[in-house]
Amino acid sequence: MIKRPEPVQIVKRRRDALLGALVGGIPYIQYLGISFDRRGDELTAVLAYDEELIGNPMLPALHGGVTAAFLETTAVVTLSWATLWSDLEAGIIATNDPADITLPRMPKTIDITVDYLRSGLPRDAYARARITRSGRRYASVHVEGWQDNRDRPFAQAAGHFLMPPKDG
Repeated sequence: MIKRPEPVQIVKRRRDALLGALVGGIPYIQYLGISFDRRGDELTAVLAYDEELIGNPMLPALHGGVTAAFLETTAVVTLSWATLWSDLEAGIIATNDPADITLPRMPKTIDITVDYLRSGLPRDAYARARITRSGRRYASVHVEGWQDNRDRPFAQAAGHFLMPPKDG
């Protein structure tokens, strides 16, 4: 007998619960006001504008440390999401309740280089990470951050991360 696929609402709810559990487990994400928009397996990070994030009130411009943290957070969450996504699609994770989900340890930053291409304006910012290499122990990620026009990034980053062991 062929197993019928689950209704799309149940699959979507499970994916959203998993992403919520992942993001909710990192207090710094809430502190900065970062959220994640999920479309399939692709994540877009959203840094909601807040006056507290301005580093230079004379311009005004987003603080460079906030920009770097935003890009690094996007990379780490994207790496973790990629691992969780493969487990979810393989049926290893099969719950809709975030309390039942055991989240893996987060990747650790080895190094990250941020290129500030222009001032971050006082408005929402967006970022997407692309995993350029992912192995059992090491991953490389490229992140672009933009505001009004995706083709005009205000910052980009390249980072290398130590991946946690699969069993712990």
